[in-house]
Amino acid sequence: MRDTQPSRRQFLASGTVAAAATAVDAQGRQPVVAVDPAQPAARRSSGPIRVLTATAFEANELEQFKAAAPNIELIVVKTPDEFRARLPEAEVVFGNLTGADLPAATNVKWVQTGNAGVETLDREFMASPIALTNMARIFAPAITETAIGMLLGLTRGITIHYMPQFARRQMKSVGTARSAHHVELAGKTMGIVGMGGIGGTLARRAHLGFDMRVVGTDAKPIPKPDHVAELRDPSWFMTMVPQVDVLVAAAPHTPATERMFNEKVFRSMKKTAYFLALSRGMLFDDMALVRALKEGWIAGAGLDVFPEEPPPSTHPIFDCTNVVMTPHTSGWSPDRQTRLIDLHAENLRRYAIGAPLLNVVDKKAGY
Repeated sequence: MRDTQPSRRQFLASGTVAAAATAVDAQGRQPVVAVDPAQPAARRSSGPIRVLTATAFEANELEQFKAAAPNIELIVVKTPDEFRARLPEAEVVFGNLTGADLPAATNVKWVQTGNAGVETLDREFMASPIALTNMARIFAPAITETAIGMLLGLTRGITIHYMPQFARRQMKSVGTARSAHHVELAGKTMGIVGMGGIGGTLARRAHLGFDMRVVGTDAKPIPKPDHVAELRDPSWFMTMVPQVDVLVAAAPHTPATERMFNEKVFRSMKKTAYFLALSRGMLFDDMALVRALKEGWIAGAGLDVFPEEPPPSTHPIFDCTNVVMTPHTSGWSPDRQTRLIDLHAENLRRYAIGAPLLNVVDKKAGY
């Protein structure tokens, strides 16, 4: 695997940023000092690294894991009973652990989950000292392509005006060459909540690819990229909302972000603005969003996530004609799987030589 850029959390662990985090930046952004999440304990043996998984990896993927370090020993099981029986041997787990697994996981130092979000993982495991790494950034390229597709479908009238016509075997222009039935993105402002893997990638593509002005909030005191006009702490959120033409939910699901996109937020948006939900459905109030869409508080929404997945057929979201929705599949693609396996293998290589792992989760923060 090629050299991987450090994650923002690893960057934050550097002395330079740690020192900078004690001061308010030029934009008045109040930093939130990040504690470096725990890496796995150093190995005390040069013996085999036994990696346990119940995931049905392909043969070539397993070979890539074995090639990551000379002392990797893979234990691939097919049933929960086999998993529990072999767990005492394991030093590394590809998958997830529960509190019920912990008594047998006496040798486990590190768990690599296959998810980006970790809010659904077992609470007892999250309170344990076992290091956890996730798939942050692995799904971002596909998710942001889907987001841009949704946004263009809405702004260019494709999904609102022309797909319904096509289904009726018709095709007539809507509006005029000057009317707002077709909107351009260039010069518009996108506001992103959560500048991690999804938000950071979307910010770059929106600005460099579509000439949009990008602003955002993040709970971490990360450096502001050149392509982002303003980046502030979460207290700026309600100041940002009325300014933007596209509002993006890209933050992790935590107690602080649950249902943060609510009636107050949707009523504060421009009537011509769009809402994109990309990270977790629990970040927004679905019934408030339905009202916003039906009553014209906002122009439309692109949703890859929903509070209840899939939403029941009786949900009023399906009555909203100004919505583009996908069933939490925006991160899917063959390329995504390649990146996932590469990260698995690279972290195995790092673990074997005692180097810091990529994508280590701060289990107390929940991301």
